[in-house]
Amino acid sequence: MSAFETLASIAAVVLLLFVAVTVAAEEAFGRSSKARAASLTDDEPRRAARLERLLSLPDDTVRNPLRLLVVMAQLLQSALVAILAVGLLAPPWSSLVIAVNLVVVFVLGEAVPRTLAIVNVDRVALFLVRPIGLLLRIAPIRLLARTLIGLTNVIVPGRGLRQGPFALPEELIALADAAVEDEVIEPAERDLIESVIEFGGTVVREVMVPRTDMITLERNVTVEDALEISSVVGFSRVPVVGENIDDVVGLAYVKDLIRAELDGNAGHAVERLMRHAHFVPETKKVAELLKEMQHDKFHMAIVVDEYGGVAGLVTLEDLIEELVGEIVDEYDVEEALVERLVDGSLRVDARILIDEINDLGTLALPEGDWDTVGGLVFDVFGRVPGSGDVCEVDGYRLKVERVHGRRITRVLVTRLQTAENEGGETE
Repeated sequence: MSAFETLASIAAVVLLLFVAVTVAAEEAFGRSSKARAASLTDDEPRRAARLERLLSLPDDTVRNPLRLLVVMAQLLQSALVAILAVGLLAPPWSSLVIAVNLVVVFVLGEAVPRTLAIVNVDRVALFLVRPIGLLLRIAPIRLLARTLIGLTNVIVPGRGLRQGPFALPEELIALADAAVEDEVIEPAERDLIESVIEFGGTVVREVMVPRTDMITLERNVTVEDALEISSVVGFSRVPVVGENIDDVVGLAYVKDLIRAELDGNAGHAVERLMRHAHFVPETKKVAELLKEMQHDKFHMAIVVDEYGGVAGLVTLEDLIEELVGEIVDEYDVEEALVERLVDGSLRVDARILIDEINDLGTLALPEGDWDTVGGLVFDVFGRVPGSGDVCEVDGYRLKVERVHGRRITRVLVTRLQTAENEGGETE
């Protein structure tokens, strides 16, 4: 074997090791994050800080050059092995060596290091952060990677994905479902993940207390009377109105009323103590409103429709409940939003959203211009129904069980197939 062949053989082995190291680094860095690196500062402060700085760099500085090095090393290693095989062996044996090298590169250069990096993400990332960081400082490597990415953007329209890669909400929920099946997370954690994902697309109209359920105080009511009303309803903040409910002029805080009564001002009008009211459109995203409430430090907002009328009100508790579910204290006495009966039918609060009741998995009520079950019933009847009125829609029988004024409060939902099998209405 000549000196060239000896050096080529050593170079092929070194390149195989280089491929394995860069592949492990690529996998480990891709699965790590700045937050994860920050959590490792207690055990490896210097390496963790170095890893955090590396992961904060853009892809064209880290991941793209690393991928380029992997491809270049694989091609060069395969070319050296092919040259050696053709030069030293007859055609049948040289072809066999090339095929065996392909298997070796795949197993030892790809599968094994990737598996080790997946199993030991933190250890591999911390171990390789310094040598890989030094390697990525070589300017020609970064320049070549950027040039090739630029060529790719010319071939593929869109100039690349500067904010990618992206994951659809459905994909994230599917991953959470898989994690529950593998017992990696609890079902409650999966529900919280789904709530967080859906939270960004929810608007205030879907979580607000409608104007028909609002408790208000007239501006000229006395502090004493206002305190009596507040003690009955159990609210710490109550809107103050002028001529009518569309004329909200402020908010009355119970703590201000109590202080006024203790100071001997029980006969004063509420309007002298009311505070400024915040108004938001009903189409405002709840995520934006939550940030606004945190920044401006207020807990209640009046919701207005497109015509300037009051559509309802929303509180900080309403927004938090959208994330974590209903919050009920020991003094709350409320009917269940959904009550499952023995015959399989559901007695539901008419305010419950169609999306929420369909997510239970037992119903598939139609969706449309309405948000709630009550809105669906109104749309089907085309009028204000009375207690006991029944309608049918998309295979379901909807019976209005309770009406308060012009507002539907309770609805009994039964599958038509179930009702027919039992020979009549189920209740």
